[in-house]
Amino acid sequence: MKIGITQGDVNGIGYEVIMKALQDMEVIEDLTPIIYGSPKAAAYHRKALNVAGFSLNNINDADEAHPKRINIVTCGDDNIKVELGKSSEAAGQAAFAALEAAVRDLSDGKIDAVVTAPINKKNIQSENFHFPGHTEYLEQAAQAPALMLLVAGKLRVGVVAGHVPICKVAQFITQDKILSKLRILNKSLKQDFNIDGPRIAVLGLNPHSGDHGLLGEEEETVISPAIAKAQEEGICAMGPYPADGLFGSDTLGKFDAILAMYHDQGLAPFKALAFTSGVNYTAGLPIIRTSPDHGTAYDIAGQDKADPTSMREAIYLAMDIARNRKVNIELEANKLTVKGETRTERYA
Repeated sequence: MKIGITQGDVNGIGYEVIMKALQDMEVIEDLTPIIYGSPKAAAYHRKALNVAGFSLNNINDADEAHPKRINIVTCGDDNIKVELGKSSEAAGQAAFAALEAAVRDLSDGKIDAVVTAPINKKNIQSENFHFPGHTEYLEQAAQAPALMLLVAGKLRVGVVAGHVPICKVAQFITQDKILSKLRILNKSLKQDFNIDGPRIAVLGLNPHSGDHGLLGEEEETVISPAIAKAQEEGICAMGPYPADGLFGSDTLGKFDAILAMYHDQGLAPFKALAFTSGVNYTAGLPIIRTSPDHGTAYDIAGQDKADPTSMREAIYLAMDIARNRKVNIELEANKLTVKGETRTERYA
């Protein structure tokens, strides 16, 4: 299985967590990693971190990737100047060049999934990238609506309003948007995580879920009707639940996923519970993309302090989802009609 890994911002911890994650030889046994980036930037980080026993196989195209090596495809200017801990326009351009190349290969079927190292959302902005983050860029590239889904084991948290300013969240939350995200989440839980009959908890927007209209009306006028429509479609969605009460109770474990209304409502408790191992997954797309749930961490870049766990988990999750999708495709292809009923058989 070929997994593409973008370099992200070369001045951050991207290369550090990539190298540390791929040093685990069990990872290499299960996949063919292809880094999209700069061999010279990678060499700079390897020297700065004094990483021993880590070599890269330079290739021109993903089709040339060696199955037992860590491969790297040069994207953009290989003479990029690395300035640890600093944001630069050149770093933004290099991050986009790697992302663009990886997504192109992913769309062309040359790789099975892509794992994106952290970018700086400001310095990557250009005529070609004018999005608040990876999720929105990938939505346009794949021409499909997506859902930002944070994953750590059985804890899965999606958001209706992703990279939306807090002052605009209430007007962004509509019945149609909630229903759209619930459809994406329900389908993803089935095809990407192999969960039968997934149960989804939906959070309210206001404190205490509005307290029956005392602290806000969105729960009664927007969120509850959207949940009712989802239930009519056979989606097991329940709520709306107060965010603080759900994350702080045993009820949390009774659900396969949670749909939060906005970014920090979902991500703040998620990262408090699973920051080290959390993964950001872009659900709903025909292509597969995961990433660590942290940023560029300029403050510790080049200091050998970055924890690679989230990057490693992002790689493993990308592989798991790619396998699950292939299995589901096989199952769909092998559906047989027996005595008027649909039965699924998987052939060896």
